Amino acid sequence: MKIRTISDRSRRAFGLAVLFAGSALLTACFEAKLFPVDGKLEATIRRTTGGVPHITADNLKSAAFGHGYAQAQDNVCVLAEAIVKARSERARYFGPGPDTALGVGLNIINDFSYKAQGIYSGAEREYRTLSDESRALTEGFAEGYNRYVRETAPGDLPSECRDQPWVTEITPVDLLAHYRLIGQYASGEQFATGALFLAVPPGVSPAPRVVASVTESETLEKLKRQVVATARAGAGSIEKIADMGLASNAWGLGKTMTEQGRGALLANPHFPYTGPRRLYEVQMTVPGYLNVHGAGLLGTAIPLINFNETLAWSHTVSTSRRFTWYELVLKAGDNLTYVKDGVETPIRTETYQIEVDMGMSEPVVLEREFYFSEYGPMIAANAIDRNLPAWGDSGALNPQSPVAMTYRDANANTGGLLDTWLQMSRANNLNQFQRVFQNCGSTLWTNTTYADAKGNAFYIDSSSVPNLSEQAIALVNARRAGSPLYRMLFDEGVTLLDGSTSTEDWVDTECGPLVPYDQKPKLVRTDWVQNSNSSYWSTNPAEFLTGFSPLFGEERAPINARTRLGLKMLQNPMAPGFPAAPLPAGQDGKFNAQELIGVIWNNRAWYAEQFLPELRQRCEAIGSTPVNGVDLSSWCQALQGWDGLYNSDSVGAHIFRVFMANYINVMDTDLTTPFNPENPVETPADPARENAGTPNDTMLQSLASGVLALQSQGIGPDEPLGDLQYYRPSGGVAPGSGAMPVFQIQPIPWHGGDGNIDGTFNAVGVVTSEFAEDTRFPRIAPEVIANTAGLSDGSEGIDGWLMARGTSWHFGLEFTDHGPEAYGLVSYSQSTDAMSPYFSDQSVQYANKEYRQIPFTEREIEANLLPQGETVISQ
Repeated sequence: MKIRTISDRSRRAFGLAVLFAGSALLTACFEAKLFPVDGKLEATIRRTTGGVPHITADNLKSAAFGHGYAQAQDNVCVLAEAIVKARSERARYFGPGPDTALGVGLNIINDFSYKAQGIYSGAEREYRTLSDESRALTEGFAEGYNRYVRETAPGDLPSECRDQPWVTEITPVDLLAHYRLIGQYASGEQFATGALFLAVPPGVSPAPRVVASVTESETLEKLKRQVVATARAGAGSIEKIADMGLASNAWGLGKTMTEQGRGALLANPHFPYTGPRRLYEVQMTVPGYLNVHGAGLLGTAIPLINFNETLAWSHTVSTSRRFTWYELVLKAGDNLTYVKDGVETPIRTETYQIEVDMGMSEPVVLEREFYFSEYGPMIAANAIDRNLPAWGDSGALNPQSPVAMTYRDANANTGGLLDTWLQMSRANNLNQFQRVFQNCGSTLWTNTTYADAKGNAFYIDSSSVPNLSEQAIALVNARRAGSPLYRMLFDEGVTLLDGSTSTEDWVDTECGPLVPYDQKPKLVRTDWVQNSNSSYWSTNPAEFLTGFSPLFGEERAPINARTRLGLKMLQNPMAPGFPAAPLPAGQDGKFNAQELIGVIWNNRAWYAEQFLPELRQRCEAIGSTPVNGVDLSSWCQALQGWDGLYNSDSVGAHIFRVFMANYINVMDTDLTTPFNPENPVETPADPARENAGTPNDTMLQSLASGVLALQSQGIGPDEPLGDLQYYRPSGGVAPGSGAMPVFQIQPIPWHGGDGNIDGTFNAVGVVTSEFAEDTRFPRIAPEVIANTAGLSDGSEGIDGWLMARGTSWHFGLEFTDHGPEAYGLVSYSQSTDAMSPYFSDQSVQYANKEYRQIPFTEREIEANLLPQGETVISQ
């Protein structure tokens, strides 16, 4: 018998053949998890308590298909309007723009600005470069949404979009454009109300021109003037560019702080109750590939604040900066050429058109040129702050030269958004989770706070932050120290850089021009990490984080009231703020999931714990002696009996709120113990004793001012908070229809307090906008009294405090030997359709402090399945 041997060369060839065959098999298996093998989409949707959909499918595209369908069932009008916005079609469908306090024509300004920011055109480019994972998610979600739109008669849609022509099928590009708007919430979105629209060289009008055969009537001429005026008003209304109107609390607990000796998470995002920034709860399962439960902004194809079998995380808005302004030095005598490093570069122009419904048989087409530098769109910075130069004026950084302003946006492109959250959701341990950010994943404008089953707690500022050289950072710091104007701009959120030199350009790294993982603030602990929107530096005072780029935020600087209260509860888990407050972690000092949701709902308030005892003493001293003409005795008596909490049945909370709304304006100068960076929780502190207990007492004068506001509305001292503070959504009419919105339910008493004024951890608040957040859906908005944290003046049928933002999707979670155990709610409920059973069901639960266990396992899902709660959809 001859024995055949295989040569080394043949052996290598055979090995490669096996390798390639195996690789092809693995690739085929992987692709089968992303796309259906036969091209047929199919998903099972099971709804549990609260209407929460649990979606199971054999592949990622089918799971997204089920998700898109479920979201459309619950929120089709909001999703459709968001796509109108992303397509720059608001003026086409809703007219020039609502007649608001800013003026007429805001839709025109938005539509043009979003085109200049490349919202839709950029999405078209990004779609061609998407990963297979992102393609599966966007294609599947769009097809699920479209399935619902096709099968639902236009007359059967909710009243906000019933029979409206703008409820149409969508494409994956539409979704990507929507994501680009989400990405720019903390950057370019701020400039789309006028600052970008007004950026024109001297002698050029920002007014658009009419295209085609329409005669420029007096009405159109007036509209063009109004649009420019509205743009000026919109740009000038920006007070603090860094303020997104969003906030959150998040704790990641390690094994030394939990009852199970594993990790635990508190997730408490404070988001709007209206519009596409609402968070939608869902579980998505692809067996063997993905199993994640969480909530995401409407329209996102995968949830964003999530947990799986072994890890969990939440997000909080970061103090980082996601854009920079550049001052360009113009060529002498040429307003359309700038000079950088001695090289002349033309400012380029692009022409855009939009359609406007003017009530004619055909829409009016408007056209305008916009201007761009190598960094991005030009901007009329002087329209935001008059201290800054107009186009062609002498510069702030280059006072000897004419300049123009432009900006660069770190979140201009968001093609990797879904990849980041999918990879986070598929991670099984800390190393895999961290690798997402090591591989340049970004959460756009948030921090990430994490806990896992191994007992690790992890924090990172995972936002998109421009990467500047050490030399550029030194220049920024020197300007902050040497120029009051520069410091003021920086404090308002603007990082102004010199565009005349490449020294201040963003520096490319493995993550493009953004700060890479190893230079981001981050911390791993086995006790705890936390963030409540203060700077990263005090994530855990046992291990301060310092030495990072100033574009991440201030170091060794005061922290906000929610952060101080959260740190106090973590550092003293067995100490109540007042006798009536429950112990944060119970008698054992170790947290479980139910105690974590209780931390949110205990409604403690930092300022009450810091100032109420002192205010009570001064109340006793003043007695019935008037302060600024006000007899405070009955109001002080109510404060003596107040439990110091912001529960619905708390009597006296409303009095302390209006006191703080006035005292906070003078607090910084009245406190006698200055901030100490070694003790950021307890400082600053201690009101001045000068004139204490007399009519000239600063605290009592603040109380008197607040009492006058309450008296003006007929509010007495003995009313429980829940009689004055409530949730009551309104709407029911289509954008641009001219119809008046209506209240859609009876008031629901709402516990919690204003995070900035009351200093409550469970932060809720008033919104004065006439429209649902980021939309053109009319709502009933309060006119509020100054220095009252949003107390209505009684008009529009609104009394007290009408809450429309704050605690949203929130939960407490711990890992056990049997997996994750979580309890929580979506405070405003799952659906924006007033006829849905899921419109206010969880809102009532929130008001009654009746959390639900969040189903994750098959057994839990089946135990909580609603009657007729299972649907199989296919396509």
